[in-house]
Amino acid sequence: MKKKIVLLIGTHNEGKFREISKLVSRNVKKISAKSLKIKAPKETGKTFKSNSELKANFFFKKSKLISLSDDSGLEIFALKKKPGIYSARWAKKSGSFKKAMLNILKKMKNKKNRKARFICSLSIKLNKNKIITSVGIVNGTISFKMMGNNGFGYDPIFIPNRSKLTFGQIRISKKMKIDHRYEAFKKLKRKLKLHKFFI
Repeated sequence: MKKKIVLLIGTHNEGKFREISKLVSRNVKKISAKSLKIKAPKETGKTFKSNSELKANFFFKKSKLISLSDDSGLEIFALKKKPGIYSARWAKKSGSFKKAMLNILKKMKNKKNRKARFICSLSIKLNKNKIITSVGIVNGTISFKMMGNNGFGYDPIFIPNRSKLTFGQIRISKKMKIDHRYEAFKKLKRKLKLHKFFI
């Protein structure tokens, strides 16, 4: 009988944990960093890729389990690609994601260029010597107000291209098949197949 794979999903963000868990096969046992009482490391990287790899390495070292970590955020071109890798930190500094979004909408009030993109870097640490990373991007625009209660984070102010709805308005099951995390996961799956590791 094939041994069941145990995967540590290295995040303390419950929304991310739910989304990543749904992307990963049911045949894989998913464990959260929170359940193992492993605190998150400081994100000292300068890119999404460096931060996701930093976290995957950290959680692997702490748990000795195959570890999958994500680093993602919203880049707004009129704001010089901010908040970017500091997306979660902007929300924390503002007091909540809702307050951070209100601050962004205020900054964007007179901006003609409302182009933005969500970026996700996913890294999986398979063993002591092997880490695989992929990056997914979804382009779109910033809405003029918060709309929708689905998703999490900055979803209520981001409208993906070819849609009139924000990620906060799109049904979660549909959003998960078009967002940046899904794009990164599709690429990661292809890379994992090359390494004979299926999830």
